[in-house]
Amino acid sequence: MEIESVRCECCGLKEDCTQDYINDVKAKFDGKWLCGLCSEAVRDEVSRSKKKQFGVEEAVEAHMSFCGKFRSNPAVRVADGMRQLLRRSGDNSPSSSKKLTRSATTKLY
Repeated sequence: MEIESVRCECCGLKEDCTQDYINDVKAKFDGKWLCGLCSEAVRDEVSRSKKKQFGVEEAVEAHMSFCGKFRSNPAVRVADGMRQLLRRSGDNSPSSSKKLTRSATTKLY
C-alpha cells in the first residue's frame, strides 16, 4: 500500500492517505478530495437541505466558497484561537498580576 500526500481542495489541509481512500473520497465529492472535516461539513449541508434538493456538487461548491474566505492553514487557525483564548483568560483573571509562590506549609523531604 503506497501512501500519498493529498491536499484538501477546500481548506488546504494536507493528509497522508492511500490511493484507494483518495479515490473513494473523490468519488463521493464530485471528483474533489476533501479532508475529514470538510467532508463532514458537506455531508451535513446535504442532509440539512434535502427539502431544497441541494446536491453534493452544490454543497461542495458552497463549502469551497466558505473556506476560500478564510483560506489559511487550519492548524494555524486553531493555534491562533488558542492563543487568543489564553491571552483573554490571562487578562481577565484577578490572579494574573499575582506571582505564584509556594505556601509556607509546604515541606520538602
